[in-house]
Amino acid sequence: MLLRAAGLGIWTQKTLMPIGRRSAIAALALLLAAPAIDIRNAAASDFPSRTVRIVIPFSAGGAPDVLLRAVVPYLSEKWKQPVVIENRPGANTNIGTLVVTKAEADGHTLLFTSDGTFIFNPMIYASMPYSVSELMPVSLVATASAMFTVGTHVPAKTISEFIALAKSKPGAINYGSTGPASVQRLQMEYFAVLTGVQLTHVPFKGANETVMAMLANQMDASIPTSSNVLPHLATGRLRALAITTAQRSPQAPDVPTMQEAGVPGYETYSMFALFAPARTSSETVKKIAEDVAEIIMRPDVKAALADRGFEVQGKSGAEFQAIIDRDTIKWRKVIETAKIREE
Repeated sequence: MLLRAAGLGIWTQKTLMPIGRRSAIAALALLLAAPAIDIRNAAASDFPSRTVRIVIPFSAGGAPDVLLRAVVPYLSEKWKQPVVIENRPGANTNIGTLVVTKAEADGHTLLFTSDGTFIFNPMIYASMPYSVSELMPVSLVATASAMFTVGTHVPAKTISEFIALAKSKPGAINYGSTGPASVQRLQMEYFAVLTGVQLTHVPFKGANETVMAMLANQMDASIPTSSNVLPHLATGRLRALAITTAQRSPQAPDVPTMQEAGVPGYETYSMFALFAPARTSSETVKKIAEDVAEIIMRPDVKAALADRGFEVQGKSGAEFQAIIDRDTIKWRKVIETAKIREE
């Protein structure tokens, strides 16, 4: 009898005869383990072997969509495989996210989403169709400022004027967000807690729809990411009263920070990140993270994203998880203080 194993040579019946029971068992274990190790390494080194699908649980035109579409052509070129974006909005990102948690864990189906999915949903929804543990953080791709924005039909031209207007008629001013557990809602509720105003929440499927409603004078206010607001500032069709980050934006230097505008302690941002199904191999996750980081750190790509209001990060999955843990503590306090519940 002949027995062949990778890296073990060829054993004949003659050479097998003298092997003791313990040695034979050890050799058999090594024989069985070797192919599995080879398969895992091959899976990571061969990735991707076909089209990569990246699901965005928001409608087209929102900040995640704008950001990812600027990066995908370079990923496709680097991987020598098509990279397809699939917009699956609805149920406050739960629909698109569920698709990814049920996908094959080989890196060929990924999720690109924002804070609501991995920080806010688990704290607000009593039950969800998936668990966050079914997702593996791959990379924090970028962060972005947001702008406190009003339609031109709103008479307030500063944050102080908006606060005074809102206090003069509690609940009469509405604001839009991308869902009950979205970062836009949490940012506005944070504002309401700090300033003592009462506003009415109106959820939309995406930031693009919220902006369109303000452009049509059907929505009073919102805090969309800067990338959704910047194109409309020059035309005068929207009015930005403040930016949510600690520094002003180079793309809109005349817009004050929220703290400069009179709301001490207010500072927020949005996170945009890649996730994979939880069972995806660490080797594949590492490759995706490193390839994405290499692309977004290229000077031309970094500059193009900055022009759209994004600050590239390129954090690894482990670094990103630490940020998630830190921000979860911050936002839990806001959710509890504002008494935000599932709608």
